[in-house]
Amino acid sequence: MAIADNRMSAHAKAGPRPMTPEERSVIFASSLGTVFEWYDFYLFGVMSAIIAANFFTALDPATRDIFTLLAFAAGFAVRPFGAIVFGRLGDLVGRKYTFLVTILIMGLSTFLVAFLPTYASWGIAAPIALIALRLLQGLALGGEYGGAATYVAEHAPHGKRGAYTAWIQTTATVGLMLALMVILGTRTYLGEKEFAAWGWRIPYAMSGILLAVSVWIRLKLSESPAFARMKSEGKTSKAPLTESFGQWSNLKIVILALIGGTAGQAVVWYTGQFYTLFFLQSFLKVDGPTANVLIAVSLILGTPFFIVFGALSDKIGRKPIIMAGCLLAVLTYFPLFNALTTYANPKLQAAIQKSPVKVEAPSGDCNLILNLTGTAKFTTACDLTRTFLANSGVNYDKVEVAGAAIATVKVGDKAIVGYAATQPNAKDEKARFEKEVREALSAAGYPAKADPISAGSGNWWMLVGILTIMVIYVTMVYGPIAAMLVEFFPTRIRYTSMSLPYHIGNGWFGGFLPAISFSIVAAQGNIYSGLWYPIIIASMTFIVGTLFVKETKDVDIYKND
Repeated sequence: MAIADNRMSAHAKAGPRPMTPEERSVIFASSLGTVFEWYDFYLFGVMSAIIAANFFTALDPATRDIFTLLAFAAGFAVRPFGAIVFGRLGDLVGRKYTFLVTILIMGLSTFLVAFLPTYASWGIAAPIALIALRLLQGLALGGEYGGAATYVAEHAPHGKRGAYTAWIQTTATVGLMLALMVILGTRTYLGEKEFAAWGWRIPYAMSGILLAVSVWIRLKLSESPAFARMKSEGKTSKAPLTESFGQWSNLKIVILALIGGTAGQAVVWYTGQFYTLFFLQSFLKVDGPTANVLIAVSLILGTPFFIVFGALSDKIGRKPIIMAGCLLAVLTYFPLFNALTTYANPKLQAAIQKSPVKVEAPSGDCNLILNLTGTAKFTTACDLTRTFLANSGVNYDKVEVAGAAIATVKVGDKAIVGYAATQPNAKDEKARFEKEVREALSAAGYPAKADPISAGSGNWWMLVGILTIMVIYVTMVYGPIAAMLVEFFPTRIRYTSMSLPYHIGNGWFGGFLPAISFSIVAAQGNIYSGLWYPIIIASMTFIVGTLFVKETKDVDIYKND
C-alpha cells in the first residue's frame, strides 16, 4: 500500500541547494527553543524518586513508583490532544504564532512546580496540582514537535531534509542531557540531604530563565516560506481536522504512520533513554548521581548519531534505517539489560544465578497484585509475599504447586513460609516473615545496594558502552522520523496530520512505557519481564513498516495537492 506520492516538481528535481545564513539561523533558533521545552518536560522523569517521596508519601514503595510513573505519563497522555488543538492552529494561523503559545504554556507550568507545596503541606491536593501542571505541559508539547519539525523541513532544501530535521531530533536528547547536568550539579553542590529536602526545586525554578530566552528566540522567527506562500495564494485548509482525519485517503496514512513508524520508534526511544535510568536505580540499586552520570555520558557519545542517520536517510532512505533500529532493539534488549546487571551490580547477578528466589504457592492463591489506586488490600499469602518482594526490588519467579498448603518464598535452599492477612496473628507473622526474608537474602549475597562504580573503571566503561549502544538505536529510529512524517502529508494539513501519529506513538506507546514495564515486573517478578512491552511494539512496527510503508525521501513537500 503506498502512503506517499512520489511525484516531484521542478523545484524538487533541481537538486539540493546550500542553506542560506538566514535559514540556518532560523533552524538553530527553532531547535534551541525546543531543547528548552524538552528540558522542562523531562525534569519530572529524571527526579521521579524525589517526586515520589514528596508528592506520593502515603503510598507503599511499589505503588508509589507506579503512581509517580503514571503522573509522568499523564503529560504524555494528553499530547495527542495538544497535537489536535495546536496542529489545527498551526495549519490555520501559522507555525510561528503556535510556537509562542506552546512555549509560554510549557514554561509557566514548569516554573510553578518550583513553588508547589508537597503532600506534607497540602495532602492530596499536592499530587492533584502536580498532575494538573503535567497535563498542561503535555498539551503544550503536543503542539510543539509537529510545528518544529514542519517548520524546519519547510525551510530545508530538497535532498537535505533528513539532515536538517535531524537537528530537531537531537533536541529531546539534549534537553534530557541538560536536565541531567543541572540536576547533577545542584545535588552535588547541595548534597543529597538538602537536595532531597528542597534543592530539587532549583532546576524547576531555572526554567523561568529558559522561558525568557525561549520567548525571545521565538519572537525572532519568521514564518515558514512554504506556509507563507500557500497562505498568500489562498490555499490554506479551511478545516484541517476534517481533511486530516475525516477523509480515509489521509486517515489511512495517519494510521500507517503510527503503527508502522512512530509506535516502534517511541518504545525504542523511551527504553534507551528513560527505562534504562529507572532500571539502574530501582532494580540494580545504583545510586542516583552515578546513574545520571552514566546516562549523561552515553547521551553525549550517542547524540551525534542523530545527525549521522538523518543525513544518511537522505541518501539511502528513511525506512531502512528506522526498521533496522527496531529490529536491533528486538533482538538485543534482553542480552543488553542482562549485561547492565552484570557490570552495574555483579553481586546481584551472582546472587540471582546462585540462589534464585521463587514463590511457590497453591493454585488459585496468586492474583494480579497491581495497586494503581493505592487502595487495594491483598490478603492471600501469595499476593502478600510477592508484594513484599516487588517493593524490595527482588527478582523472583512464581511457581504454582498443586497441593501446597500456603505460599512459601525460597531463597536458594532456604524456605520461608508466608502468611495470610486473615490469620489471627497476621501482624506478628508479617514481621516474622519480612525479617526472615531479609536475613535469607543477605545470607545468599543479595546486596541492599550496588557497590560504588568508580569513574573510568572497567565496569564504568562497559556500562557506558552498553548504554551508548541503546542510545544509538534511539538515533536510528528517531533521527529520520521527522523527515518521514513531514513527507507523508501535504502542506495545508501537514502540522495537524503529522502531529497526531507522532504524539499517539510517543505520548501513549512511549510515554506509558515506564509505568507499563514496571507494572509487568511487579506482577511477574522477573526484573527483565518489562522488556517484553517494547519488544512486542517494536516487532509490530518492524513488520507493518517493512510490508506497508513506502519510502518517502524523494517526495516533493512543496506540492499542496
